[in-house]
Amino acid sequence: MYVKEVTVQNQVGLHSRPATFFIQTANEFKSTIWVEKDERRVNAKSLLGVLSLGILGGATIRIMAEGADEQEAVDSLVAKVESGFAE
Repeated sequence: MYVKEVTVQNQVGLHSRPATFFIQTANEFKSTIWVEKDERRVNAKSLLGVLSLGILGGATIRIMAEGADEQEAVDSLVAKVESGFAE
């Protein structure tokens, strides 16, 4: 399993539009991917799951993956979050 922590850069957090971009990126990988906030872990490929975490700007989240492309998946999602989703 490969895990990284990242701080959400955009001010409004992972609301519907950035969460959709996040999930689209997650779905490009074969690995099982989770996102965790405050000890709650959800499937990173599920829009409802990601939105249910209520991730706001400035929050620190953990992205973890397990599978053949786990490191590439996590690094790609961390880069997406650090970019602020171009907002």
